[in-house]
Amino acid sequence: MPAAFAPYSKLRKRAREIAWVSGAGEMLTWDLETYMPPKALGFRAEQLAHLGGYTHRLFTARKVGDWLSACEQGGFAPDSDEAANLREWRRLYDRATRLPARLVEEFERTRAHAREAWKEARQQSDFQLFKPHLEKLVALSRRKADCWGFAESPYDALAEGYEPGIRASQLRTLFAELRPAIAAVLGPALERSAATPPDLLHGNYPLAAQQAFNQRVAEAIGFDFTAGRIDTTTHPFCATLGPGDCRLTTRYNEHDFTRSLYGILHEAGHGLYEQGLPAEHYGTPLGTAASLGVHESQSRLWENHVGRSPAFWQHWHPVACEHFPELKRFTPAQLAAVANRVSPSFIRTEADQLTYHLHIFLRFDLELRLMEGQLPVADVPAYWNEEFEKLLGLKVTRDADGCLQDIHWSIGDFGYFPTYTLGSLNAAQLVHRAAADYPALESELARAQYGTLLSWLREKVHRLGQRYRPQELIQHATGEPTRAAYYLDYVRRLLVAG
Repeated sequence: MPAAFAPYSKLRKRAREIAWVSGAGEMLTWDLETYMPPKALGFRAEQLAHLGGYTHRLFTARKVGDWLSACEQGGFAPDSDEAANLREWRRLYDRATRLPARLVEEFERTRAHAREAWKEARQQSDFQLFKPHLEKLVALSRRKADCWGFAESPYDALAEGYEPGIRASQLRTLFAELRPAIAAVLGPALERSAATPPDLLHGNYPLAAQQAFNQRVAEAIGFDFTAGRIDTTTHPFCATLGPGDCRLTTRYNEHDFTRSLYGILHEAGHGLYEQGLPAEHYGTPLGTAASLGVHESQSRLWENHVGRSPAFWQHWHPVACEHFPELKRFTPAQLAAVANRVSPSFIRTEADQLTYHLHIFLRFDLELRLMEGQLPVADVPAYWNEEFEKLLGLKVTRDADGCLQDIHWSIGDFGYFPTYTLGSLNAAQLVHRAAADYPALESELARAQYGTLLSWLREKVHRLGQRYRPQELIQHATGEPTRAAYYLDYVRRLLVAG
């Protein structure tokens, strides 16, 4: 069946139109996070609500369903581009048509206000400022889950939007297996890290110098600054507004340059994936990332497997000294030791590679309880603080260091957090396979030659879009489904054996 088949052509045209409008919405959201004046919030919330409702109606129109049905009877080859797009359009259409447009608009409006309330609450470390907004978002998210339907848990319906096919029961099993394995590595890793003072690099790192160094590193790993930029925000993120327009953000600490650096390496990993998606398929599933678990594999790969390796600092130490002269008193090995120091900490985005997952386990458990009605929103801070102390041995005394630290709940992203752990597992597995395919890869990375790794990821992940479902993609790229063994072997080698 030719791609010019009329119903398919109409679907492509409608998908492209939705992508254009969604890109405008992303631009408005990016502006809200970066430069929007405070008094514009009310108007911006209405704009986002309108655009969200408008794109929802465009996609859920009855004729879109008719086009899909006609295409599904049209005889496209199972391995064709058209078949891949149709498979995902059907999945998305069936989900979208279960949501009333008014619910979509209310959700967009609520999260625009909630995001700004969260910023103020975090700044003042006062959960009560955010509580009514979180209550609304939890209620709206549960309504959405009810509309979508689920067999086991409302959490499943929410997680489906980030990692198609994943279920809370699978995540419980995975995390139950990972938790003792991580604990077994944690003890020796803590002992090894004890020789590195936590404030070893504490100093004066001017903002302009950090920005220049971060851009230099991001450019070296392949991020195209003619098609992207870096800005400052409360919580680091990556936003793609369309082909050739990928926005990275980070936050800065003038006493610790590594916070913004690793924030940028993480977000640049997302950006490389977005810049590697086939532009000719923009607006269709083939031009869209496979899932958040795959997306996070890219950010965790560049942030950790590349950016925290001893070889990274062996090469980048003299360059860092150009931007931060006081680093001349440290060796590359010392910088690598700081980058890989294991110690429980309050903030997830600043956590080491091992205890990071304990943060994820807590958030998964808490979200699951919220969505299943087992935990009132008012009890979130107390529950968080109690469980955090059990998991990481630290007593939370400020909401900003506890349940207010992440942006995700303020934008209604319930079900997202497990993709960080899935991403870490996928990242280790992808790097392992890339090194098997290219035995010289390790020596190339040591020379800051990142092209081979990026090209491999372009071929195996980026350019495929949603041709495969997430686990099929990992199977296709590595020869096996996601396994924890590669990640655990990686952290043992890096954090214990050295």
